[in-house]
This record gives sequence, C-alpha cells and structure tokens, in this order.
Amino acid sequence: MQRRALLSMMASIAALSGCGFALRKAPNFAFTTLYSSLAETSPLGVELRRSLQSTRKVRVITDGRQINEAQVILDVLSDQREKVVISLNASGQVREFQLRLRFRFKLRTPAGKELIPDTEILQQRDISFNETAVLAKETEENLLYRDMQSDIVQQIMRRLAAVTEL
Repeated sequence: MQRRALLSMMASIAALSGCGFALRKAPNFAFTTLYSSLAETSPLGVELRRSLQSTRKVRVITDGRQINEAQVILDVLSDQREKVVISLNASGQVREFQLRLRFRFKLRTPAGKELIPDTEILQQRDISFNETAVLAKETEENLLYRDMQSDIVQQIMRRLAAVTEL
C-alpha cells in the first residue's frame, strides 16, 4: 500500500514538472528609469511606485526637475473615483451603489515617441447599502476601492512590461 502511494505521488510530481508550470516572476522592463507625474497623495500612485520599485529593475522619478534622467514618462491623464446610485427601494432610499475607479495614462519617451497610447483602465464593483450599517458599508467600500486599485496597478505593470523597445 505504501509503495502504491509513493508511486502515485512520484507520477503526479513528474506530470507537474512536465506541464510547464512555473511561478510568476518579476516582469522585465525595457527601461530602468521612469518619470511619473502621479501625486504623492494618490493611493494608486503610491502603490504603483512601490510595485515598480519592488522589482529592483526600475527607478521611479517623481521630481519634475529630474525628468531628463528618465528613459520613459508615464503621463497620468486622469485618476478618479466614482460612486453612482444604481437602485432605489420603494420609498426612494438608496439600495445599491456602483463604485468605479477610472485610470487613464499613456507612456512615452522624453523625445515624444509614444510607447503606450492613451489607455483607460476601468474597474467597477456593486455594493448594497443599508442605513442601519453605515460604518460597516463605508469600510466595505474602502476595501473594494483598495481591491480595484490593486487590480489596476497589476494591469499597468503588465502593460509596462509589454513594452519591448524604446
């Protein structure tokens, strides 16, 4: 019985090693310095800077006086949060909201060559609302915004890594 279990385990290990499974690695970028005009107070900007710097392959420049040192420039066209009412109950009170996080950007070289054209990334989540649990719903809303922000940062990272030449 033990022998059969051992053989079964070895067969599954061999199958996994042959399927091409590999852990996700830090992305490779075609550039080593990036200028970002994202505000220091922008939560999305802070997370994006941390993600880029954590790769240890890209130095993020935020000081406008050092823009000439950057190989690429990330132009942030908009970074906005929206909260839209999507349903009301019979007495006209809000029953459901839709939270949206919209981020528009483009990537270019200092010479003006466009590497990533004007791109918009939109994340949205629906959230129910209850007047008796306002604080809990506010916390849930903040968690949903944080989740959408992380998704957007990961999408931006993948798009930046897709740039192969300057």
